[in-house]
Formats: sequence, structure tokens, C-alpha cells
Amino acid sequence: MPRNWRWFATAAAIVVADQAAKWAVLGSFAPGERRALSGFFNLVLVFNKGAAFSFLADAPGWQTPLFVAFSLVAAVIVSVLLLRSPPQPMFCGGLALILGGALGNVIDRLRFGQVVDFLDLHAFGWHWPAFNVADSAITVGAGLLILEGFFHEKRR
Repeated sequence: MPRNWRWFATAAAIVVADQAAKWAVLGSFAPGERRALSGFFNLVLVFNKGAAFSFLADAPGWQTPLFVAFSLVAAVIVSVLLLRSPPQPMFCGGLALILGGALGNVIDRLRFGQVVDFLDLHAFGWHWPAFNVADSAITVGAGLLILEGFFHEKRR
């Protein structure tokens, strides 16, 4: 086992949580169906062939293999960084969240040719594009890497 095995376990837990949530939504919702949970949060079943914010969602299909390849290359790079990094919890935690999120969305692209999104936030006439657990993990992971960059700079 690598010395940073816990970070790979964290990534695996993200994949499991993401896929379990998507499985539940796919079993309970029709495409486009929306259920309000509060005045600012809905569950909805939508499919996204594109990247973040539906970037390239209207492309004729070439984007799916591109996004799969990009995500797999990123997963390899992140894995190497995790294996070679000194024990820095914020940095490694951010990488683990990004790895788990990337793999969760790759599974969708390989299974369905698109990503399953179901979390829907809105407030004051503003509507955020639907997203999922994997997207959330990637976003939080990126935020941790940014914070680590600030803290690392202060330590110098």
C-alpha cells in the first residue's frame, strides 16, 4: 500500500457516493422531472453531454471521448502527485476530491455518453446549472488546492 493510501480511499468513497446518488436519482426521476426541496434547492434529472456549465453540450458527440481521455489523463497525473507528495493534508485532500470527482463523471460518460446531474440551486431569479456529487467534489478539491497555495506561500 502506498503511504498515501487514505487519499485513494477518499477518492474511492467520492466515486461510491456519487454513483449511489446518481443510481437513486435515475431510479426515482424521469428525465427533466423536478422536485422542490426548498425555496432555493431542487432535485432534477438532467443529462449533460458537455463539460462544466454545459460547455460543448451541443457538439455532435466528439466531445465525449475527448472528455473521457482528458479525465483519465488528469486522474493519472493526480494519482502520481498523490503518490509523490509529502504529507500535506490540504493539498492531498484536494487532489483526492478531484480524483474521485473526475472518476465519478468518467463512469457516467462511459456508461451513458453523458453525465447525470441532479442538484439544482436557484435564488433571486438566478439559476445555477444542475450539478452532481462528483462536480461538488471537484469544486471543493480545487478550492482546497487554492487555499493550500496561499498557505504554502505564507510559510516560505
